[in-house]
Amino acid sequence: MDFALSDEQLLLQDTARKFAEAEIKPAAAAFDQSGEFPREIIKKAWETGLASTGIPEEYGGVGLTLMDSCIVTEALSWGCAGMTTSIMANDLGIMPVVVGGNESQQKEWLERFASEFCLVAFCLSEPNAGSDVAGLQLLAEKDGEDYILTGTKCWITNGGEADYYTVFATLDRASRHKGIVAFVIPSDLDGISLGKKEDKMGQRASDTRTINFDGVRVPAANRLGAEGEGFKVAMRTLDRTRPSIGALACGIAQRALDESVAYAQERKAFGFPIAGFQAVQFMLADMAKNLEAARLLTLQSAWLIDQGQNASKYSSFAKCFSTDTAMEVTTDAVQVFGGNGYTKEYPVEKLMRDAKLMQIYEGTNQIQRLVIARELLKE
Repeated sequence: MDFALSDEQLLLQDTARKFAEAEIKPAAAAFDQSGEFPREIIKKAWETGLASTGIPEEYGGVGLTLMDSCIVTEALSWGCAGMTTSIMANDLGIMPVVVGGNESQQKEWLERFASEFCLVAFCLSEPNAGSDVAGLQLLAEKDGEDYILTGTKCWITNGGEADYYTVFATLDRASRHKGIVAFVIPSDLDGISLGKKEDKMGQRASDTRTINFDGVRVPAANRLGAEGEGFKVAMRTLDRTRPSIGALACGIAQRALDESVAYAQERKAFGFPIAGFQAVQFMLADMAKNLEAARLLTLQSAWLIDQGQNASKYSSFAKCFSTDTAMEVTTDAVQVFGGNGYTKEYPVEKLMRDAKLMQIYEGTNQIQRLVIARELLKE
């Protein structure tokens, strides 16, 4: 058992940290306020090799392991969770092709995604099918060699900015998970229209939208896997990406801890830095120990997946614990800052707003607990 990062991983971590410090952190507050999409920063991340990291080397990608990707994600999210969500969502969008595409599809699409800067959005959630993935209503009707897609997707990260979508639909709404099918398509097909951009509490630098499909014709060659295998493709994708959510949460928590430690040493009360008060010290200690546990769970789950092991339970451990920890740590950070922490002049209120979403997306933490319990009972 070895807890040390390799020399290559340390170099990767340093590269991501420097990028977060130089490119993301200085712009974070402005993009949070405006809600604009930071495309140029994301493009720079791609050019640096910090985006679309899951594309295998054989297709021209950087071919990072999941553990490597988690190291990058944590370092970037220290700068801004919203921007990092948009960067990381590209890997989420690409992953269905990696896990579900045949050889010719992988060559066609992954080489394209590796050679040109483009954004790929993962289109799974719907107005009445978020946690209940098997309840998809977006209909895929056969028409000769094509499929006609009709319905709506919602809460789609990068939805209004993506060049391509990986879309999950159903051939028969009554068949639940057995009827789901997956596709990879360009975002400019006839019949695709964008709904409103969500005005979110946090992670405002990421674009989140509704997408409407009105008789969108998709060739059968764009289908990933066989008919009825879409649910499996979606679950395999989410199992691989949940550790990254844990890593993103760790980055938020690390930034909150760093800001709290620095502030506690500067801020004085009763003539002394508040860092000298035991009440504050205990808060900092709890923040640090819980963050360390979250990071270890996250890296363990990523390592298990890299070893080819079934890690559904451990991915849920990482996602659930890390995101709960991020919420607790950022809430305590606001408390350490006192009244200042409640103002936008200081960064911790943004960290707290950004952290809340982590407990909700890619499977709420209540769903993660269901997954964990089912795995335990299955054992």
